[in-house]
Amino acid sequence: MIKYIIKRILLLIPVLLGVSIIVFGVTHAFTTDPASTILGQHATLHLIAALDEKLGFNKPIPVQYWDYLKGVLHGDFGESLYSHTPVMKELLARFPATVELAISATVFATILGIFVGVISAVKKNTAADYASMVFALLGVSMPLFWLGMMLIIIFGGVFPYFTGRLDITLMSSMPHITGLFTLDSLLSGRFDLFANACKHLVLPTITLGLYSTAIIARMTRSSVLETLEQDYIRTAWAKGLREKTVVIRHALRNALIPIVTVVGLQLGALLAGAVLTENVFSWPGIGKYTVDSITRSDYPVICGAVLLVAIVFVVVNLVVDIIYAFLDPRIKYK
Repeated sequence: MIKYIIKRILLLIPVLLGVSIIVFGVTHAFTTDPASTILGQHATLHLIAALDEKLGFNKPIPVQYWDYLKGVLHGDFGESLYSHTPVMKELLARFPATVELAISATVFATILGIFVGVISAVKKNTAADYASMVFALLGVSMPLFWLGMMLIIIFGGVFPYFTGRLDITLMSSMPHITGLFTLDSLLSGRFDLFANACKHLVLPTITLGLYSTAIIARMTRSSVLETLEQDYIRTAWAKGLREKTVVIRHALRNALIPIVTVVGLQLGALLAGAVLTENVFSWPGIGKYTVDSITRSDYPVICGAVLLVAIVFVVVNLVVDIIYAFLDPRIKYK
């Protein structure tokens, strides 16, 4: 197991190198000159050329990338062209907000998706099964930004907490321990802050998690249906075990490996795909920050954000692989 983990960690190097090359090349090829964006539309060519030379944007792209890569290898992701603060500092300050939203959406999607998928599998070819699959189809089909705006319009009166992570009047009283507002409020014993943070999470969580709910529900249905056809399940039925025991302890437990795979992939996808949800609900995470940086051609922030998400995605996949060994002792890693 240890050798496998070390091998996977070493594989991070070419993956992240490839990601950095792609994002660096794309940002420099398809975005506007940051110097002209910083100086504004009335800037003269002389001023733009001077700023390009100061920032190093007049160098060939390979030279710029090599300079950037040397900085990354030393833990320096550069400075924001606008705030002039280290990119990593800016990202780490916003990353807990994205993590909190992604985890909340994953928990919501996993619980609801597995429940719907199991019901659909057990009640195969019934009205409950068809209704579950229609729900899954709708969840996959609805765009996140549209769903978010619809939830705000419909439930805005019930949940008037659709901007930010906390009421503005309570922000100063929130203790900063981990950066996760729900966890920090519990650790400090401030249940009023916890309740307020949860209320702000409701609509963004549903918006971000509904797509994953549909994916998990369909995978759960397929996996449980396949498991229910196995001989040991027929034996369990023949022994006269209760339906609940057969479905949960025997069928669902042995169907968890593909479900865990999907859940792990969805967590990584939610971390990367929270961009639209964060913008709709003004959620101060790295997604919204990255979009703002794209509109300003802030190259260092864009590259740093993509690399950070890539690292998290690969780490999540590694954790999922390790969980396999605990779910199925027959799986051995070398």
